Amino acid sequence: MASENAYSPQDPTLKKRDDFEDILEERRNSSDVKYALRCYTPVLYNGVPPCKASLLKHTVLKSDHVLFVIQQLSKESGESPEIIHEEAVEILDEMAQNLKLSVVRFFAFMLSKAFKTLFQRVRVNEEGIQRLQQAIQQYPVVLLPSHRSYIDFLMLSYVLYTYDLSLPVIASGMDFLGMKIVGEMLRMSGAFFIRRSFGGDKLYWALFSEYVKTMLRKGYAPIEFFLEGTRSRTCKSLVPKLGLLNIVMEPFFKGEVFDVSLVPISISYERILEESLYAYELLGVPKPKESTSGLLKARKILSDDFGSIHVYFGHPVSLRSLAQGKISRSYCNLIPRHIPVKPPKDIFTFVNDIGYKMVRLQQENMVISPWVLVASILIQSLPQIDINHLTEQTVWLRNLAQSFGASVDWPDHISVSKVVASSISLHHSIVRNIGGRVTLIEEKQESSNLEHQLFNYAATVLMCASYRNQILHIFVRPALVAISVHSVGSSRKEEIFSYFSFLRDIFSYEFIFAPGHAIQDFEEGCYLLMKADAIQILKTDILLSERGHKIVSFFISMFQPFVEGYQVVCRYLSEEALEGVTENQYVSAVRKFAVKRLLSGAIKSCEVLSSDLQKNALAALLKLNICRKTKEMEQVVVKVNRTAVNSVEDTLGRKLTPQKTTLARL
Repeated sequence: MASENAYSPQDPTLKKRDDFEDILEERRNSSDVKYALRCYTPVLYNGVPPCKASLLKHTVLKSDHVLFVIQQLSKESGESPEIIHEEAVEILDEMAQNLKLSVVRFFAFMLSKAFKTLFQRVRVNEEGIQRLQQAIQQYPVVLLPSHRSYIDFLMLSYVLYTYDLSLPVIASGMDFLGMKIVGEMLRMSGAFFIRRSFGGDKLYWALFSEYVKTMLRKGYAPIEFFLEGTRSRTCKSLVPKLGLLNIVMEPFFKGEVFDVSLVPISISYERILEESLYAYELLGVPKPKESTSGLLKARKILSDDFGSIHVYFGHPVSLRSLAQGKISRSYCNLIPRHIPVKPPKDIFTFVNDIGYKMVRLQQENMVISPWVLVASILIQSLPQIDINHLTEQTVWLRNLAQSFGASVDWPDHISVSKVVASSISLHHSIVRNIGGRVTLIEEKQESSNLEHQLFNYAATVLMCASYRNQILHIFVRPALVAISVHSVGSSRKEEIFSYFSFLRDIFSYEFIFAPGHAIQDFEEGCYLLMKADAIQILKTDILLSERGHKIVSFFISMFQPFVEGYQVVCRYLSEEALEGVTENQYVSAVRKFAVKRLLSGAIKSCEVLSSDLQKNALAALLKLNICRKTKEMEQVVVKVNRTAVNSVEDTLGRKLTPQKTTLARL
């Protein structure tokens, strides 16, 4: 644990970050047609030219692994190998990409038009592009972008085309395939389509994994997928999904490639296109089905301004270097490579660690816009705040964030008041400045129904919160230390660390904490607070400084919605779910319970209505064995340990000052 001469993480403020270049600047001054039709000669991986889609599918179907699985399934089911082979052909036809340069050029033209309309700037770190160009020539490359918007994969391909780099093959959900014409055009621009889940379908899994591994082994193109698995509706990083990561690592484990380069990519949006859609999804409104007609209707967003985007290509990470001395690959030598084998525990742990490491690297290179700072102050001061006070607090928060290592895109040579005013103007769908008071916007409702009013207000709160969430990874470790110092009623380091560990475990699905790194996280939090002169660390004690009181108070308010949300889940489980609740009913039941408590004034934060928060809370309670799942009448039922749940609720609420009321006028 931390000591007087504690381990000091590398000072985040000393980390060198690359400069950015706006790639739209040239597009605004030249022909989009010439851009789309220009000579495109990307560097090839080890000189290997891209193969035809038909040859790639043929290679997969004739692979030892797929043939082995077909024979096994034939023995198990009694069907002939030929019939299963035909099924395999159909699956691959549905799945496979069919990259065509003509379609890529069409997208280059259309996206150039759209991006110049939607965004003020698209800024890219060119040093990262140069590193990627070198990596592509050496080893197979896996691109791992953050995922906040549908725009992500289009933007990434657009950037790579702009810099004459090999276009990636992109793992995409089947949702897009349902879009007439557009789905096939995405296929011809590099997308390959996979089902959201395929559980025990051995044939599908064999074809999918072999398809990805064949592209990786042969090096036809970089492979791109979203480590988080889906778009983050809250704009916080999601816990990594390990399925695809495991697949792209397997050729290295089996000695089929010398190394694999993993490239974390951070895409930061000043304003997210789906901000309203996400808020209503979190409140239980079903996501609209992807369709071509829906895409055409979305054209109206072209009349709006979505600010700037920053795309940061991180340093390629060598899988071979990461594995050195940490795992043994000998398990792959015991049986033929084409026979599926369950990897040992150390391999699973290694893949899990790498997943968390990649997400942390994405977080480190995220760019914080001024609006993120403004939203972070505003959401603690609902329903409104004086513009001068907001500006003053935004500057304070900017300085604190930068001292903790945040990359803040703060314009030079512009007054602070103008920066804040510009941010408010850009986010006119969320806030407005009325007579020097900044307040959230609510849709006008004729209905006098309090629940309807609450949901409309909550949608705006969740939109605002989604921007605040973009800075939480900077603060979460020092914040949990600060909250622990405040809450335990003791300066003893052991007691503070114990409460920190409790919070870290409870929020293990809410924030990115690598398993087994509690001490490192605690020491990082202590180091940053000490650097900010908020605490003093003695041999056995941690003392709060005079300056630390404001920082602690701010952190308590910042993380209070999560504490309150988890308390609501615990209260629901202990009061209304003693006999258990089915997994399908859980979210709607908790939401209904939370609405009652909000309208009664028992709780204050509308963020407790977020389905993402509610699911994360349950996942943590299940992981800690405070709840458990059972199968009853073909349904999954969550059973509750009432004593343990009550204990969690009480421990969470220890000495935390509640937020001010945000529903006084409802």
